[in-house]
Amino acid sequence: MCLTCRSGEVVSSTSLLRRTGPIALTQNLSTRGESSTIHEYPGGCIVNTGSFDPGSRERAYNWKDTVGPVEERLTNQNFWGYNQSYGLGYFEYFQFAEDIGAEPLPVVPVGTTGCGDSPEITDPDELDRWVQDTLDLIEFANGSTRTEWGALRAAMGHPRPFGLERIGLGNEEYKDQFYVNFPAFKDAIREAHPDIEIIGNSGVDDAGAVFDRSWEFMREQEVDAVDEHYYNAPEWFLANNDRYDSYDRGGPHVFVGEYASRSNTWWSALSEASYLTGIERNADVVDMASYAPLLSNIDYVDWAPDMIWFDNHQTVKSASYEVQHLFANNTGDQVLASTLDADPIAPEDIAGGIGLATWNTAAVYDDAKVTAADGTVLFEDDFATGSDGWTVTGPGGTPRGTWEAVDGAYAQTALVEDARSTAGAADWSNYTYEVKATKTAGSEGFLVMFGVEGTDDYYWWNLGGWNNTTSAVEKSSGGGKSTLLNHDTVIETGRTYDLKLQVAGRTVTGFVDGEQVFSIEDDGGIEPLYQVVTRDEDTGEITLKVVNAQDRAVTTDVSLTGRRLKDRGEVTTLACDPGCDNILGQEQVVYPVTERTGGLGNEFTYEFAPYSVTFITLKPQGRH
Repeated sequence: MCLTCRSGEVVSSTSLLRRTGPIALTQNLSTRGESSTIHEYPGGCIVNTGSFDPGSRERAYNWKDTVGPVEERLTNQNFWGYNQSYGLGYFEYFQFAEDIGAEPLPVVPVGTTGCGDSPEITDPDELDRWVQDTLDLIEFANGSTRTEWGALRAAMGHPRPFGLERIGLGNEEYKDQFYVNFPAFKDAIREAHPDIEIIGNSGVDDAGAVFDRSWEFMREQEVDAVDEHYYNAPEWFLANNDRYDSYDRGGPHVFVGEYASRSNTWWSALSEASYLTGIERNADVVDMASYAPLLSNIDYVDWAPDMIWFDNHQTVKSASYEVQHLFANNTGDQVLASTLDADPIAPEDIAGGIGLATWNTAAVYDDAKVTAADGTVLFEDDFATGSDGWTVTGPGGTPRGTWEAVDGAYAQTALVEDARSTAGAADWSNYTYEVKATKTAGSEGFLVMFGVEGTDDYYWWNLGGWNNTTSAVEKSSGGGKSTLLNHDTVIETGRTYDLKLQVAGRTVTGFVDGEQVFSIEDDGGIEPLYQVVTRDEDTGEITLKVVNAQDRAVTTDVSLTGRRLKDRGEVTTLACDPGCDNILGQEQVVYPVTERTGGLGNEFTYEFAPYSVTFITLKPQGRH
């Protein structure tokens, strides 16, 4: 195995952000090599949920509610159901960004929601008022003290403009009204403030119909960047290191405004580190990347991940924090061309049992059959004598739904989320799974499970998902789901569908009524190593960033061409077992270890520890 870096060949200038959201405090290196930070506010579903009636107790976020004397500011019950005092408002936000040397990035509502079913603005006069509010925010940040809102800024104690350079329009929108309202905001900003960069968004997932539609719309709108949000399983991040390799360099750039692997274990942090090497490698198109969220009170947990955990007495930095901190403080200015010459690691075949499931839908299933590649029937059930071969389950193994064998079929009649019933063996692979399915009521379609290894580890074919707007193949690993593929099938109530899945190695093919509707390969493999190489223009230092996600050490020959490098360098390593995490009140187990090491230079051999992130920084000869 050999890692080769051509230090004279620059791939791109780095331009990266790191997340702390819902307020995002992120680190950026511009293409000029000048270090900066960007601070996003207010973040998440606070942006665009609630009533647009200014007198409502549960209203959409309006920046004008958050300025002026603190004791006179309105309060609000926000999307998450707790009181928001606005003691931290836009003036304090701009001040904070200035104090820490950050660039502010406001995200404003555009009269629609991406979080639930809040009201939408359809009245043109009301929309104009919110557009003007957005323009007024820019004036508050940048305007002369002779303007109305610039004068308010000065009266609050900051006559000098804050220097706002970019603004985000909306958060995770998916409804049609978003595409109607967005141009009004964009056009007004372009006309009044042509130097302000505009950031749109692509919804709440890494792929799918909304994602594709939003990206195409943002290209048409000629925004400067598109904000992508996704929270996926560790295996997704390991498998998608090349996600941005093929992105269009001529279109809008990317702001990965929210991303994380769905736990706080070292395995999740390691997968995020592997993904960051791909993001850095594509810094010419990914301007900013931002882990989310930043803080969680240990006594009020909605979910993991979170970067920093706290209670009333102490804080703890998660494993993901240590990864983000290491990358954020070693971005470099230029990405150098590098290649890894190594044999790929062959992944195991998709294996596991089968299942049937529903999501806010009642359905009837019949004639389930599993056939091995050699024609052997592994499982067959027409439900004529009951459903003894099936186990009713749900998230965390808790049974959900009302399942019953009735009239020679298997019915689930409760309109609940994530009702499952599974069968088969964990070692099944290379099989064909057939079943008949009929939707009888509800808002979605069917979930046909395969590769079921446990309640948190499985695949399912989601037909008529997302309120029966699209279909997808999804993968759950450790409880974190990711979308592998979308297709256009929707489900009619009362119609019986013949569904068939062929699982061959890592390839899955789906048929509806005998017609193929998708075929996808889930490579599912771990690369021998993940790597990116950067250079600091001021010091000439070169940093190799290498992630080993395997359970064994990997020894690699390293060859760095170009300027001669010193034999001694600085090596920083993060390493632990997959289940490790830093736990509040316990001794920290994931932390960086830095040491000076000899025997490096332009040609050397290095052993990368199992489950590790390693940064090797080398100085050019002639530098102190």
